[in-house]
Amino acid sequence: MSSYRQPGVVLTDRRFTVPLDHSDPGGEQIEVYGREAVAASRAGEELPWLVYLEGGPGFGARRFVGTEAWLGRALREFRVLLLDQRGTGLSTPANRQTLPLRGGPREQADYLAHFRSDSIVRDCELIRLQLTGGAPWTVLGQSFGGFCAVRYLSAAPEGLKEVLITGGLPSLDAHADDVYRAAYPRIERKVAAHYARYPQDVERARAIAAYLAEHRPESAGHRLTPEGFQSLGILLGTGSGSHQLHYLLENAFVRTPHGTELSDTFQEAMRTAASFAGHPLYALLHEAIYGQGERATDWAAERVRGEFPQFDAATALKGDGPVLFTGETIHPWHFDVDPALRPLRETAELLAQRSDWPVLYDPERLAANAVPVAAAVYHDDMYVDTADSLRTAAAIRGLRTWVTNEYEHDGVRAGGPRVLDRLLSLVRDEA
Repeated sequence: MSSYRQPGVVLTDRRFTVPLDHSDPGGEQIEVYGREAVAASRAGEELPWLVYLEGGPGFGARRFVGTEAWLGRALREFRVLLLDQRGTGLSTPANRQTLPLRGGPREQADYLAHFRSDSIVRDCELIRLQLTGGAPWTVLGQSFGGFCAVRYLSAAPEGLKEVLITGGLPSLDAHADDVYRAAYPRIERKVAAHYARYPQDVERARAIAAYLAEHRPESAGHRLTPEGFQSLGILLGTGSGSHQLHYLLENAFVRTPHGTELSDTFQEAMRTAASFAGHPLYALLHEAIYGQGERATDWAAERVRGEFPQFDAATALKGDGPVLFTGETIHPWHFDVDPALRPLRETAELLAQRSDWPVLYDPERLAANAVPVAAAVYHDDMYVDTADSLRTAAAIRGLRTWVTNEYEHDGVRAGGPRVLDRLLSLVRDEA
């Protein structure tokens, strides 16, 4: 372990060895990394632990600087573990460079089947025993981290003192088809709101999509396509995302000796925003997080999109309607255009066709839950369906909700201490 300081906080690197397959504890081992954070003024004290589970799947825990955002509030009473879930951040990586060490696509897919919330929770339990001496801890789960927290409540509630969930109450039984069938109308509402705020972006988006359809440029090996451009709509689910998208579009074109072309500035910004190089597991496992039982996910977002023809860019360009953005959806073409994903195309196909996913949630156990739980549910959240979240909230005994339209899906980041304060007061029945 190594420790170091940032303003107001002492950080310690912690590394844990866990089984790849928890049903075979003596088999292959992988490493999971966590960054311990404690207030500098309380570094020598015995404090209760809070483990933070990041959204995703596929993202390492946020890299804070000092006590920014919600971390400062947490450090008033907790020693915090910012966990890089297996395969992310500084944990044993899983990407196009490392996965060939497993063998071919079949071996890679079998390996990645161990990277869902069920395995993450069992990692947490092993880590908890090492850090707390067996005492239960508090879990803060953002987005997919909330999905992991609900799995935790289903599988190992004895490890939990209290659970805080922000934008991450999953449906307990919805198939991926149901998830995306509910998602596309939400996305369409977000796009409509963006165009109402920035009406000039309607023509800009049409012009960009038309240029991409005709020229198909590449940026650092990333093929820029109309569908890839539409996927920038993932920004619209965050508090400042509409503004970020507007600024990205406003300098899309530049005059050159050869006529008007898509600017290098825009192409680089689009490539950066659309690339999965930093989080390939998001693309590989995004639909797998909904897999339960014997029904394959089978590229649900792509299939269900056919029920919403208004999202087809070519059709929009033939008429005079707006090009609709997408977001929070993964498609087969992602593995054709992105060099970070291209070598994993067959692996992704095998995961999409997998039909032996373990069931993640235990409705009976959740109905008898005794762990204090509070959840922030964001009204018309683009990423997680509000109706599903509220149904799940009602199915977990004692769960208290804070339903708000003050924040978007990233409310725990944007709202910081206030959001955490509200959830702590709810979970402790102080509201």
